[in-house]
Amino acid sequence: MEPMRIAVTGSTGLIGTALVRSLRADGHQVVRLVRRTSRTGDEVEWDPLRQYVDVRGLHGCEAVVHLAGAGIADRRWTEAYRKEIRDSRVLGTAAVAEAVATLDERPRVLVCGSAIGFYGDTGDRAVDEDAPPGDGFLPSLCVEWEEAARAAEEAGVRTVFARTGLVVSRAGGAWGRLFPIFRAGLGGRLGGGNQYWSFIALHDEVAALRHLIDTETLEGPVNLTAPQPVTNREVTAAMGRVLRRPTPFPVPSVALRAVLGELSQDVLGSQRVLPARLLESGFTFAFPTIDEAIRAA
Repeated sequence: MEPMRIAVTGSTGLIGTALVRSLRADGHQVVRLVRRTSRTGDEVEWDPLRQYVDVRGLHGCEAVVHLAGAGIADRRWTEAYRKEIRDSRVLGTAAVAEAVATLDERPRVLVCGSAIGFYGDTGDRAVDEDAPPGDGFLPSLCVEWEEAARAAEEAGVRTVFARTGLVVSRAGGAWGRLFPIFRAGLGGRLGGGNQYWSFIALHDEVAALRHLIDTETLEGPVNLTAPQPVTNREVTAAMGRVLRRPTPFPVPSVALRAVLGELSQDVLGSQRVLPARLLESGFTFAFPTIDEAIRAA
């Protein structure tokens, strides 16, 4: 695509860092929303909790990619941290959407981060974007998160919700914690190991986000997951194969619940999510299998 001016929130996170690097490498002008006074011409001040965005910095942007939010797996889910997770996403999304809606010349597209947590525990049942939300904290959070972008949708801005799965990367996220454990030969399945993990290589995550920006026919929810979800048992075997390490130490469900608290439901739950709309729109995965994604990382 022709060089564009693109605004990005969450630009210092795992996905945001990789996305900004990719866009700039191809000649796009990226402005980053930062939660402090802007210091350079490529920074825009915002405060998600106060729902403030310096809209002057968004002028001329043809696309906005909103990825900011407190880490789901960074801490135990105390009541205070659950509120932080929710506010950072719901209030932040509302702030960005309302800022976009107030512009005289609005961007062509707003890509909002979301998560496959929307679907809850699906067991062995494969789901795509037509499936309803599940039950529990993460599904209700995702529903509120996506609804918070309504101002942009009502203003006529094409709005896409990138429901991302588990990103395979050494640099962060769930896999950032798994790699050192498996390299040390201490890895193993979690719980029963039959729960499905819907993953995506970091390279494909970035490529998919750019595809959402480029593809004018895409709007609403789009699952960003590889086309072949695998069980945790299969993930464990693949990690052992690629890293050439034994995987002898299964982690019992009771131990995970003791260490992770309510977050253990997300680790032990099963999500078999398919990227139907992404594939229908012509997207091609560079690393579609779990072995390829782990090797890429």
